[in-house]
Amino acid sequence: MQPRPSNSSGTIDDATLDIAARMFVMARHGDAAGLRASLSGTSPSSASPSTTSPVNLRDHKGDSLLMVAAYHGHTTAVDILLTHGADPDIRNHHGQTAIAGAAFKGHVEVVESLLRHGANVEGSSPEGQTALMIAAMFNRTEIVSLLLAHGANIRARSNNGSTAIEAATALNAPDTVAILAEHLAKTPP
Repeated sequence: MQPRPSNSSGTIDDATLDIAARMFVMARHGDAAGLRASLSGTSPSSASPSTTSPVNLRDHKGDSLLMVAAYHGHTTAVDILLTHGADPDIRNHHGQTAIAGAAFKGHVEVVESLLRHGANVEGSSPEGQTALMIAAMFNRTEIVSLLLAHGANIRARSNNGSTAIEAATALNAPDTVAILAEHLAKTPP
């Protein structure tokens, strides 16, 4: 299904749909040069050199270009989107963020980039799961350490009452359990 952008009059022309579809393909495949050109208005797909594409464009699921690039681990594309003003905390229709997707997939450099550009380390899903909880559950040790270094709340609880260490224990993620236990021992209640 194609993204459904609209202009100020509420109509969608074929050229706009084509540009949007191409930009999502670029984000999915990590075409950093294509994204840069499209966002700068210098792409051959742009209507004119002064036309710029919306950096926070969303698809039918509410995923932004940034979310797609982050989920697929394309750090350079993520950097370009963020440099052009992409919102690092935008949520899709399921309440998911780019940092949560990158944590789930284990893309350390993408998480680093998102944090450098101001992504909320505590942003949580509608179920209350933070990026730390997601990284812990899937034994993403580098990401757990990175999020803790950026101030992630190790004692935060999801809507079902679980903390990151409890979620990691439940999913048998021993390496992240060890990191979290060590950090908890050093962190006052």
